[in-house]
Amino acid sequence: QVQLVESGGGLVPSGGSLRLSCATSGFTFSNYWMHWVRQAPGKGLEWVSDINIEGSDPSYADAVKGRFTISRDNADNMVYLQMNNLKTGDSALYYCVRSLKFDLWGQGTQVTVSS
Repeated sequence: QVQLVESGGGLVPSGGSLRLSCATSGFTFSNYWMHWVRQAPGKGLEWVSDINIEGSDPSYADAVKGRFTISRDNADNMVYLQMNNLKTGDSALYYCVRSLKFDLWGQGTQVTVSS
């Protein structure tokens, strides 16, 4: 079954850290760029980060640069998002998304940062 399953979200105080994971299955993971996209309540989708096939060229939105780190494990078909120094503005539903076409989405994992 072709799917993306996110995990690792939760409630964390401002300044805290979380590590999101995305387990992929049903396709050749190493052939695809991967993204993290988030959506805060009442707001639109916001691209957060992406990573190329080799994992050598990550990119980040300005809002998270220096605090978040994306990585991937092509042997285990996983993509991760390490989030440090979290702010209340980072509270959102975080989605793992496949490819430059954004053609496959997970169900999301909720991150809530308390002040």
